[in-house]
Amino acid sequence: MRVVIAGGHGQIALRLERLLAAGGHEPVGIIRRPEQEADLRAAGAEAVVLDLESASVGEVAAVLEGADAAVFAAGAGPGSGAERKESVDRGAAVLLADAAEQAGVRRFLVVSSMGAQSGHEGDAVFDAYLRAKGAADDDVRAREGLDWTILRPGMLTDDAGTGLVRLEASTGRGPIPRDDVAAVLAELLDTPATAGLTLELIMGSTPVAVAVRDIAGN
Repeated sequence: MRVVIAGGHGQIALRLERLLAAGGHEPVGIIRRPEQEADLRAAGAEAVVLDLESASVGEVAAVLEGADAAVFAAGAGPGSGAERKESVDRGAAVLLADAAEQAGVRRFLVVSSMGAQSGHEGDAVFDAYLRAKGAADDDVRAREGLDWTILRPGMLTDDAGTGLVRLEASTGRGPIPRDDVAAVLAELLDTPATAGLTLELIMGSTPVAVAVRDIAGN
């Protein structure tokens, strides 16, 4: 598969790119800065420099031409204000979805956040983040032209992955290593029967492949 990943230099994205490359797939990471290209090459991915805050739908669709799937793993990141939560966490996700539809790429994965809701209340930046992620999820779920799956991990950690997870429509809160999030994303890409599902993910006792297989088609 040729898989285009928005936010290609993110911590989860780099892990996913390594997994895809090791599996014989062709990961393509969309990045903002040319100096990030070397890290993507080291991960086995092709790098495309494109700023999703200023790019047009056509420009992004051109990157997606010929791809088998798209993954939205971009984010404004820590230290950014509410305005960039809106322009990246919501706006760039909608842009990628628009471009995927234009390019005819149906399979579409979103790395969202547990607790994301467009109607989330509060004035803190994290509240704005949850609203932006929720609005992006709502937008994607409304699209008949995409075979979407939305993944909402719990508290992300840099602990080594265990390969054991809990993946359900609702899990309750808990931690999850970024290694295991990437592993679940790779498995979701290989499991089209998970389209149309919004899933929460935390550490658990079920091997990744079994957890994805068990939830598929639900």
